[in-house]
Amino acid sequence: MGTDQRGGAARSRRQTELREYLRSRRERLTPSQVGLPAAGNRRTPGLRREEVAVLAGVGVSWYTWLEQGRDIKVSEEVLDSVARVLLLDYAERAHLYRLAGLNPPQRDAAPTVPASPEMQRLLDAWSPRPAYIRDRHWNFTAVNDVARRVFGYGETDHNCLVSYFTNARFRGLHEHWDEAAPDVAAGFRADAARYPDDPEFDRIATDLAAVSPEFAELWARHDAAEHLNAVKAVAHPEAGLLVFDATMFPVLEHPGHHLILHNPRPGTDTEERLERLMASQPGGDTPTMN
Repeated sequence: MGTDQRGGAARSRRQTELREYLRSRRERLTPSQVGLPAAGNRRTPGLRREEVAVLAGVGVSWYTWLEQGRDIKVSEEVLDSVARVLLLDYAERAHLYRLAGLNPPQRDAAPTVPASPEMQRLLDAWSPRPAYIRDRHWNFTAVNDVARRVFGYGETDHNCLVSYFTNARFRGLHEHWDEAAPDVAAGFRADAARYPDDPEFDRIATDLAAVSPEFAELWARHDAAEHLNAVKAVAHPEAGLLVFDATMFPVLEHPGHHLILHNPRPGTDTEERLERLMASQPGGDTPTMN
């Protein structure tokens, strides 16, 4: 199958999904849910196409074409109006955007919030492996004890980016600090671009550039990159070389927050070294990794 054929088949599937999705969302609603008077028994469940069109402020023919999956021009404003009428939540609205061939709107980031009890239990249960949560500005919102001991985070470490460039102990432990630093700065710039109206990114970068010549030089490059996975190597003074696969997961209930989990890299003895390290601390009866 050629590229044009595959593209046509994908478009046809998307249009079919759009047709079925809009109809299912319309049929699940009652007139009273959208502020319309009840009109007695209806032959078909839910709202009529004409009612959705009127409430959304679009033409009946246009909405009919949209629900039929026709190849018509669709704007974000119109999709938002349709989503509002159909009482779609964020995930449903994003799904509608994708089926209509548009990128979903960026979800507003949540303010910095402490880790929920469930997330805190996850961090604790991840021991003896390092884990932490950071907000959209890369501020730590929760750090487990293993991450503090392995990476050298102290009570004055409040921001992942700032600690990377200013925490001498962390820098001394990190085996490939120089090689990784450009990606760290580029990652922060990419995150800043997600929130162009948020001045806190500029404040953090400006303050950090004033005390870190390395960061100032990297920030001036205007590089941007996104990394969901990384390899971290730590030359720990007690445990020796520790190598981790680090993976970042979005915290869906708090947009902009991410959970970063570190797993011992296969083919190294990091797992055994970690267990001995954490068992050596006071009260260190550390559970064995699964």
